[in-house]
Amino acid sequence: MSDRFITSTLNKADTEFDLSLRPSKFADFVGQAKVRERLQLFVDAARGRGDVLDHILLFGPPGLGKTTLAYIVGEAMGVNVKSTSGPVITKAGELAGLLTNLEKGDILFIDEIHRLPKAVEEYLYSAMEDYVLDIVIDQGPNARSVRLNLPKFTLIGATTRSGLLSAPLRSRFGLANRLDYYTPDELMRIVQRSARIVNVDVDDDGAAEIAKRSRGTPRITNNLLRWVRDYAQVKAGNRITREVADKALSMLDIDEHGLDEMDKRILETILHKFAGGPVGVNSLAVSVGEEAGTIEEVYEPYLIQEGYLKRTPQGRVATELCYKKFGLKPGARQGELF
Repeated sequence: MSDRFITSTLNKADTEFDLSLRPSKFADFVGQAKVRERLQLFVDAARGRGDVLDHILLFGPPGLGKTTLAYIVGEAMGVNVKSTSGPVITKAGELAGLLTNLEKGDILFIDEIHRLPKAVEEYLYSAMEDYVLDIVIDQGPNARSVRLNLPKFTLIGATTRSGLLSAPLRSRFGLANRLDYYTPDELMRIVQRSARIVNVDVDDDGAAEIAKRSRGTPRITNNLLRWVRDYAQVKAGNRITREVADKALSMLDIDEHGLDEMDKRILETILHKFAGGPVGVNSLAVSVGEEAGTIEEVYEPYLIQEGYLKRTPQGRVATELCYKKFGLKPGARQGELF
């Protein structure tokens, strides 16, 4: 299920819920064992030397814990974390304001760092390497360069599109880590931990049911738990069992494989309107009433990962698994079942 769907359905305006579930220590962070181990060692080594942590790049799909890890690193180092995002910084002066307000050892966290304007990104090069910032003031004959000395700081960049990072920027990070989707067992542990925090009773089967419909993403897991908690409070005596979780998530049109209404609409459109494909993404977007970019970035990754859809040079094609899910023969016309 997409982050966009979750946002509109579950009303994520209640940010206090999300913040209360965010772990603040490495020991409480579930999943990403290799990344967690590397970061822990990185932090321990820097603290042992009394040095400032080198720059860190975190990349991977949305909702896997990049922001959480940045704050955990800050907590472990005992420094302040100042957060911003790439699209917000539009001018070099705005970047200068952020950097000059840092103290030694502080962390500047830039989310979606690949969306930094090119002109702003180039100012980061000297800031990351030499801890100086050369700002050009005025234009024409009156133009002059002013060098600002910066405190030694740590930049943590997060991105969902690592391929869009320029080579010069990427090479300046001392440690790059990719975050991968979580296993159902890891998500089940997240459900159980979050349930304790929000004071709702969930049994193992109920936690497993929520986990398996979470598309491998902790953010979605916690948002689904929030919805199931509300359902259990009203209709099930504040106790989440497998049956309760199933009924609650069925109200959101999320099936046992984690597919939501739009996922199924996309697959059914390819099967029935385009005979299983291939179909171009623009034609598909018009057919389902969604933007092509949203289909490519939000819905397709999970459908491809789970084996329901594949991209070809000619367009999108339904797989054999997709036909089976809807009870059709591969290459079958609408209504022709197994």
